[in-house]
Amino acid sequence: MKEITKKYTNGEVTVVWKPNICIHSAICFNGLPQVFDPTSRPWINIGAAGTERIVNQVKQCPSGALSFYMNNEQLNTEPKADAGILIEATQNGPLLVYGNILVKESGGKEENKNNVTAFCRCGGSKNKPYCDGTHKTNGFQG
Repeated sequence: MKEITKKYTNGEVTVVWKPNICIHSAICFNGLPQVFDPTSRPWINIGAAGTERIVNQVKQCPSGALSFYMNNEQLNTEPKADAGILIEATQNGPLLVYGNILVKESGGKEENKNNVTAFCRCGGSKNKPYCDGTHKTNGFQG
């Protein structure tokens, strides 16, 4: 699957969206619909709210598909050493891993993940080991 990354900036903050890891929880849309509107193109209207509100909403993304960085700070993609790891099995949904981890896929590809990573539990994801939201349509219970 082709990895896509899109960036939206208001000059102060840049929101980064990685659609391949989005689990379509709609938390962004439900929390700040004037900014996150999947019926519009582009679907992120970064100018529709203040930086603080946008940052607070992005922090609630359960999959890590949405992230941000402040434009006056250098983007640091290295894992943060001060974070612990928490693993949460969501009801009828993905396994969420909070913290900085290294994921080694079956083909040997390694990827650093920061903040929250959603792993498939239903077995139906087309983006394994990550959740792609298939659990919502395949009847997964767990």
